[in-house]
Amino acid sequence: MKTYENLLNTVSRKGAAYLILLDPDTTLNDKLTGFIKHCENSGVDGFLVGGSLMIDGDFGDFIERVKASTSLPVIIFPGSVNQVCSSADAILFISVVSGRNPEHLIGKHVLAAPMIKKYKLEPISTGYIIVESGSLTTAEYISGSMPVPRNKPGIAAATALAAEYLGMKLIYLEAGSGADNPVTNAMVKAVANTCSIPVIVGGGICDPQTAKEKVQSGAKIIVTGNFFEDEKNWHLIKDFADAVHIKSAVTV
Repeated sequence: MKTYENLLNTVSRKGAAYLILLDPDTTLNDKLTGFIKHCENSGVDGFLVGGSLMIDGDFGDFIERVKASTSLPVIIFPGSVNQVCSSADAILFISVVSGRNPEHLIGKHVLAAPMIKKYKLEPISTGYIIVESGSLTTAEYISGSMPVPRNKPGIAAATALAAEYLGMKLIYLEAGSGADNPVTNAMVKAVANTCSIPVIVGGGICDPQTAKEKVQSGAKIIVTGNFFEDEKNWHLIKDFADAVHIKSAVTV
């Protein structure tokens, strides 16, 4: 089964999917395997791997370490063309549709596409919408993109609909790693009600209740990342998974 179909099946069964973002620059290497196993046992549905920067280490080696530690889907969340490798199950083929920087709309994609074909990676076309979060985020800075104002859900909805009409399979509403504020429930609802493709929400989601609110507003995939770089927070992973899996909670 392809990774995209796997995600859709998970959403259908559980109400929404819960993914953990692993950043090779910040994930504690000596605790990586233990963390991944804990995520698996806590009900996580898969992993995104990537980051806006790649300062230390080898990206391909990191992916292989993650793959060796889990049977769950491992999806590249690329911050650059250098983060394309053959070991992952799939790659989010991201276009920053909220911005007007041609390099991040189509430019880098031309360089990445032949590698994705060569490696036989499954590309999952994703319309990436950076949302104002209260502070300048790494994704915003690196992409050179102006974010959608957090109090303008209509702009996000129209942008997402354009991405869907362009043939994209997912919409990603991104507040940014370590965001001061997550994407508003009103924006999630506006985008989910306007589009017929799944909506991913990430950035600034630091407690299970916030994750649940995003799902109740229409999100189909929730992503958390640097919140779990602190081992003291690991015990909350199951609470996050349970909050996201609203259909499972109803049927138990």
